[in-house]
Amino acid sequence: MVDLPPLRDVIARHGLSASKALGQNFLFDAQLLDRIAAIPGDLQDQAVLEIGPGPGGLTRALLKAGARVTAIEMDKRCLPALAELAEAYPGKLRVIEGDAMKVDHAELMGETFAVVANLPYNVGTALLVRWLGGESWPPQWTSLTLMFQQEVAQRIVAKEGGSAYGRLAVLAQWRGNANLAMKVHRSAFTPPPKVMSAIVHVTPQDMTDGVSARTLERLTEAAFGQRRKMLRQSLKGMPGAVDALAQVGIADTRRAETLSVDEFVALARALS
Repeated sequence: MVDLPPLRDVIARHGLSASKALGQNFLFDAQLLDRIAAIPGDLQDQAVLEIGPGPGGLTRALLKAGARVTAIEMDKRCLPALAELAEAYPGKLRVIEGDAMKVDHAELMGETFAVVANLPYNVGTALLVRWLGGESWPPQWTSLTLMFQQEVAQRIVAKEGGSAYGRLAVLAQWRGNANLAMKVHRSAFTPPPKVMSAIVHVTPQDMTDGVSARTLERLTEAAFGQRRKMLRQSLKGMPGAVDALAQVGIADTRRAETLSVDEFVALARALS
């Protein structure tokens, strides 16, 4: 066990504070961070990608769990604190300075990896769509353990028929098994955000349905972009979509939120 100074002391010594512009909120509770690091299962000698580690609270828990961590951080202020952590765990932590949205994660990792991250609120959804998208499947990642605003987390795991159900739910549940693993109270963060948070855990599932990810993304964007309208209206701007409804036996008077993931997949397959 590596003996580390309290994270609050590290932050104070480096004069760090959470940046609202970067969507940062720091977690100090070591027990809570250990629980988050345990969600993906045994990480001993496993490659883990962390996005936005900040001063390294979750990073500490991942290293303590035995993971080999690659952390992408764009806030230069946090790099010295992360460098100290890398020194404490020789060969176990690699810090990449940059924008996670502009990095090829698969190329960077070079092996199968788990993603564990307290995602900055301003890029979380975009990163999730990127990990779940693309035509190549199965992915290089073995699981996603991601912190979101609770409202976003609920949209990812929502079932059809409710107002939370939308394109994120369809994409996540088509390509993976998604569940809400843990709720995190706003008081756990410094500074406390205005909203509650939650952690979503996603594992990929085998895909043999011949559906184009891009087609499904375009289909759900159109359908949920005008979710209060009947499908014959919301999909009329997507060539062939309305005809495909009849082809797969879906009434064009239905609305997007009533369609199951399987029905969206069938529709996308007809369009593909």
